[in-house]
Amino acid sequence: MELFIIFFSAALINNFVLSYFLGICPFIGVSNKTSSALSMGMATTFVMVITSIVSWLLWNLILVPFHIEYLQIPSFILVIASLVQFVEMVIKKVSQPLYRALGIFLPLITTNCAILGLALLASMRNYSLIESLVFGFGAGVGFTLALFIMSGIREELELTDVPLPFRGAPITLITAGLLALAFMGFAGMI
Repeated sequence: MELFIIFFSAALINNFVLSYFLGICPFIGVSNKTSSALSMGMATTFVMVITSIVSWLLWNLILVPFHIEYLQIPSFILVIASLVQFVEMVIKKVSQPLYRALGIFLPLITTNCAILGLALLASMRNYSLIESLVFGFGAGVGFTLALFIMSGIREELELTDVPLPFRGAPITLITAGLLALAFMGFAGMI
């Protein structure tokens, strides 16, 4: 039951994008089309899951035992950058169209503060390895869900008559704010 609560909380209640406002750059940048949003969400979820495992191992087996906790942020950034490079190489090898569709946004996963926030929050909350893994997967699912919902709304907005001053970035930011308000409705469920 506790693992379900961690997953549900990370995915909906404390959604990284819509509650913590982490990962806004890819949220706004990649949510033009549903297909690219879903692909970016899956790539980010994969990086989040692997990051949660590697950062837990790094924190609990190296940083804490050797009393070098002050190296937490640089070491987590190094882990994230390495994992993103690995994911980029795999996507380039496996799916060239996906690699081209994600374009510049794939390397931007490295600077996605949601992934660093995941690693820091998991260590702050003193999660076990399994709890950290579930937290990473839940955060990735929540990130993907937010991207997917936003992309669907943005695709529909392209077909509607939006007043000229609100076209583009203004309506996107208004929509993001309304989504954040909608996700606040999940607060207090657990």
